[in-house]
Amino acid sequence: MDIKKNYFEFIGLPVSYHIDLNRLSEQARELQKTLHPDRYAHLSDQEQRRAVQYMAHLNEGVATLKSPLRRAQYLLALQGIDTHNESSTPIDPMFLMQQMELREQLESVVDAADPYAELDALTAAVESELQALRADFAQQFETEQLDQATSTVRKMQFIEKLASEIERLEDRLDD
Repeated sequence: MDIKKNYFEFIGLPVSYHIDLNRLSEQARELQKTLHPDRYAHLSDQEQRRAVQYMAHLNEGVATLKSPLRRAQYLLALQGIDTHNESSTPIDPMFLMQQMELREQLESVVDAADPYAELDALTAAVESELQALRADFAQQFETEQLDQATSTVRKMQFIEKLASEIERLEDRLDD
């Protein structure tokens, strides 16, 4: 085992945006069986610490690869591109206008006659946008259009944040 390997290699998956989530889970379970720190309890402190490091690397890798956004960010990071710095990539003004309109829609949900129907419609629109952006990213990354892929990840970040805000509003309405 080598924690210097990227998450894909460490877990035993091809480096790709499209991954088989079932295979990811299976590979992770197999690695957990062999890497779990309890299996190293009888060994030296150094071996026990290494087992803990391996498990932490595995857990972080699984969490990263399971999330479409984090997986996209990680793939770009492997190419030396930081997508966490918000000012690193300009955003299309039309996209920003669309985001403002969606946020206004979200704000008006509470006052709607049927807020749940409004939330359902907004959720469907956001999910559709996310699916389209994920497909765009996959195609852009596979064809090495890294500037476009970086821009798409920025858009995914906006939409994911909006999706989280929708979930929070739904939780508040349920209370």
